Amino acid sequence: MVKKEAQKDWDEFTSSRVVEKSKVDNAKLVMRLQKPKGKVDVVIDTDTYNEIDDQFAVAYLIKSDDKLDLKAIYAAPFHNEKSTGPADGMEKSYQEIMNILTLLERDDLKTHVYRGSTAYMPSETEPVMSDAAKDLAERAMNYTEENPLYVIAIGAITNVSSALLLNPEIKNRIVLIWLGGNAVHWPHNREFNLFQDVAGARIVFGCGVPLVQLPCMGVVSAFTTSGPELEYHLRGKNKLCDYLVDVTTKEALECYGGSTWTRPIWDVTAVAWLLDGDFEEDCLIHSPIPEYDDRYAFDNNRHFIKYVYHIKRDNLFADLFAKLAK
Repeated sequence: MVKKEAQKDWDEFTSSRVVEKSKVDNAKLVMRLQKPKGKVDVVIDTDTYNEIDDQFAVAYLIKSDDKLDLKAIYAAPFHNEKSTGPADGMEKSYQEIMNILTLLERDDLKTHVYRGSTAYMPSETEPVMSDAAKDLAERAMNYTEENPLYVIAIGAITNVSSALLLNPEIKNRIVLIWLGGNAVHWPHNREFNLFQDVAGARIVFGCGVPLVQLPCMGVVSAFTTSGPELEYHLRGKNKLCDYLVDVTTKEALECYGGSTWTRPIWDVTAVAWLLDGDFEEDCLIHSPIPEYDDRYAFDNNRHFIKYVYHIKRDNLFADLFAKLAK
């Protein structure tokens, strides 16, 4: 029964009759994709144990509380050499979130952390049930088009796409900022966050939810830092900073070797899009279609998304280092 109801909701949600250009209010969508003024409510969906950049991003968000009011943290699944599968990756991410909150001395936020999906979406019509997906599906109903909940996603998009299937109405109450996929000019689209759950990606690119995309290779890949830079700006400032320097250095040496490494701190850029500084350049493009063969398809009849095409690397690192060192 649940599967039939989900299929029915999805058919109504993403049928061509719903998302064709003539039926999408692109003017309203463009308005909703403007950067918000004033303080806003946010949740973050993160595969925190996967790479060191998630730890930077979560801490940056929490330290930006003059602009961002963090309401929940969702642990996202991942599967690579650091996990035995998506369930293990999600659980390790959950525990790493708790570790970061301890280092930040923010135990008050631990009750707002939710475990996410233990598997990727089996199809574009079947949500994966989790505490995170259920919380987002319910929490977003407290918001409106004029006063949305901002969802920052920096891992596989399973929790968010599942919430959209569980409650399609929330697409009118959230704005999604996702670091996923590669640049549209990149020769392939086999990017870690996206290829883990292509079905989930197709949902968020296709359903008409206001979407800000931060592409990885070709855009955010320019947001790199080095060991000497981290040592200079963060070493000795506090427990969190020392942890970030140590873990980043260890991971960089394991991944790249040599003494002249630089390391992308990808996920910080998704948080930065919501901040007031001069950190990024973006534009409107027609929503690309993530295909199952690691390519995009393109259709200029599709609705608009906001597409980040340039990171102002020095500006953003200056703000990041200053906030982390507090």
